[in-house]
Amino acid sequence: MEVRQLPRGRHRLTREEVTASQRGRMLEAMAGAVAKKGYANMAVADVVSGAGVSRETFYQHFADKEDCFLAAFDRVVDAVRQTMVDAVAGRPADPLSRYDRALDAYLDLLCTEGATARVFLVDVYAAGPRALARRREVVDEFVDVIAEIFAARTPSDRFACEALVAATSAIVTVRVAAGEFDQLPHLRTPLVELARRLKLTPAARGTGRTGA
Repeated sequence: MEVRQLPRGRHRLTREEVTASQRGRMLEAMAGAVAKKGYANMAVADVVSGAGVSRETFYQHFADKEDCFLAAFDRVVDAVRQTMVDAVAGRPADPLSRYDRALDAYLDLLCTEGATARVFLVDVYAAGPRALARRREVVDEFVDVIAEIFAARTPSDRFACEALVAATSAIVTVRVAAGEFDQLPHLRTPLVELARRLKLTPAARGTGRTGA
């Protein structure tokens, strides 16, 4: 998710491209500052220096530190969601295999992107009520993704998907908070087994459905 700084001197980029680059660098700098200092201890100055922009530029894009964090959080959410969707797109298979691929992509992304993982799973809880409300919405969005994979249609099936998402989030968050990123790939097998035990697959439910 690296965003490069613009070259010095004259360039042929449009104003829109310059603005997009500045915004991307500031979101990247926010994630880096949060990973290094934690949300409570980082400041707008960390974003400004990390992105190589002026304070004036920062406030042209964001109202304050919280606003920038929420934008960085949404950027991470989009990346995580797209990574999982891409992992299963166009690959018909049984639901458990599709879940396995989505989970593998999710864990791999968080393992390799430490700053991304902290923004997504840890420091969002320290960023205030707006961030917590957005986090709650995101949980529902990811439950939708898992429910689609398992073709969950009944309230009990959806609740099982919610339980799986909650368990995954809690287990992964503990390791991310401790900086144990190398442990994340090892969670894949037990989490797939958890999904199997929750009997989310059509065969386990005895419905004869073939999945999403």
